[in-house]
Order: sequence, then structure tokens, then C-alpha cells
Amino acid sequence: MTDGFDPRSRYGRRHAERVRRDVATRDSATVTTEPAPDGPTVGWHFVRSRRWLGYFAIAVAFAIICTLFGMWQWDRRNEAVRENDQIAANYDHAPVPLAEALPRADAWHDDQTWLRVSVTGRYDVDHQLLVRNRVHNGQPGFEVLTPLVTDTGRAFVVDRGWVPTGNRQDAPDSVPAPPSGTVTVVVRLQQSEPRIPGRTDPSHTDQVQSVTLADVARKAGHPLWTGAYGQLDSETPAPAEAPPLGWDRPSADTGLHLSYFIQWFLFAAGGFGFLAYVMVQEYRNLNQDDPEERERALERQRRKDAKPKSDADVEDELLGSRS
Repeated sequence: MTDGFDPRSRYGRRHAERVRRDVATRDSATVTTEPAPDGPTVGWHFVRSRRWLGYFAIAVAFAIICTLFGMWQWDRRNEAVRENDQIAANYDHAPVPLAEALPRADAWHDDQTWLRVSVTGRYDVDHQLLVRNRVHNGQPGFEVLTPLVTDTGRAFVVDRGWVPTGNRQDAPDSVPAPPSGTVTVVVRLQQSEPRIPGRTDPSHTDQVQSVTLADVARKAGHPLWTGAYGQLDSETPAPAEAPPLGWDRPSADTGLHLSYFIQWFLFAAGGFGFLAYVMVQEYRNLNQDDPEERERALERQRRKDAKPKSDADVEDELLGSRS
């Protein structure tokens, strides 16, 4: 018996039994408890945050804007294709009688641009007009509008060509005379031009600011075809001298609209691609203590190290070793 404690007594036996149970419980917990992870695992839950929802909204808005610009370029490309098809169909078309192409004085349809038509009449030189501020080969001048009066008494406006500005006055030095008598002309139809905003009417009574047929009609002295006028192609009989034509065959080019269309959609896709890249980088940073993510990071590093070094990498290493 020591200090009054006898292990053989009933109290001593109970105490020894409690000690054995406590040791057994601690040993069992040590064997069955799994080790705690090295750090917290976040996963992809961060993408539900308000900040990332804002990022998604910005990416969607950017994609919508890119799509709108892309579709605008697509529409412009389709318009250019339509115009090219129209030029191909109309520019060298066999001449159509004017009364057939324009059965009414105000008749006009957009697909008639550049259509070749024939009309017979007499030029009215007394009511000839000049269109101001027309540039040809970099030189300022005028286009010559001459009414061709048909046997019905209605006149069709023929743009006979271009003449340069005079040397000493705001008018041509001379205008070649059209053929006299009955003339058959072939022209290419053009729609009446709109008035130019902010530009006042010329002070010269024989000039107009644009080929606006409503303005031309007030000075023409005859009822006019007001839906369209014609750019001269040929005259029979031919004049002794004719002004040079101030226009060339339009170019059949659709421009860069298709390329721009593709680029805008690539920009939209690139916005989502950049967002995905940033998302992955943040996932790796937040989950760097996760054993699985650490293993993936080591695997990425192993693949990176296994790649052959570029000449620039070798050069950098050499420079680093010398410094």
C-alpha cells in the first residue's frame, strides 16, 4: 500500500479499468481518423460571387456590341454585292426605250440604276444648266445638263459630261454644243439627287447645286421626267465636239466588309476566352492548397520543363549565368 492507495482494493481496480479504457479510446481515434487536408478547398464556388457575375455581364454586353457591329458590316457587304450584281446586269444591258423603263414622269425603282435606255428628241440648249462643284481627275468643274425634248413635249434631262471651271470666272470658258436636230441618245439611268443641306442656290441662273430634278424642273422650261435622269453613253448623230464624261465604270468591289464581319465575331469570342482564362487563373490561386490542384500544377510544370528550349530561352540563360 502506497500513500493510502491499494491497487488491489475495489477503488484501485476501478481506477485501473478507467485508465485502460481511456488508452484504448485514444488508440482507436488515432487509427481511424483521416488526416486533415493541408488547406481549405474553394472549388468553383467563387464564380457565384457578385464580382464574377459582374464580369459575366460585361462579357455579354461586349459580345452584343461586337455582334451588332459585325451584322452592320454584313449588311454593308450584302449591299455592295447587290450593287455589283446590279452593275453587271444593267451597265451593258441592251438599251430599253425610255417610255418602257419609265412609263410615268415620276417612275423610278432602285434596281434601275445604271440601266441603259434610249430616247429620241431635240436638245433645248437655251435651258441648259450647269451642276456646280463637280470634280474630275482632281480638277473642279461642272456637269452639263441638257433637256432632251421628246415628241410628247416632255423633256428628259441628259447629263452630257464634264467641263472645267474657267480661268477667270466661276463658269466654264466654253461648253461644247450638242448635236442639232433630232437626236437619239443612249444613257444610263440615275436617281434624282437630294439637295445638299446647308448649300444655298447658286447666284447664276443657269447653275444648280446638284442634280435635284425638282430644282432643275423650275428652270428647264418644259415638263420633266422627275424620277430619274441619264448619264450620257452615246449620241446619234455624234456632235462635232463633246465634253469628256465625268464618270467611269463603277468598281465591282465589296471592300473589306466580310473581313470586318469575321473580326467582330472573333472579338466577341475573344472576350469570353479572356474571361475563361482569368477564371482558371483565379481557380488555381484559390485552390493552390488542394492536394489535387498541387499535383496538377506539378504536372503542368513537368510538361513545361519537358518542352525543348527556344533560342531565346537559351540566350536568356547564358546572359543570366554571365551576370
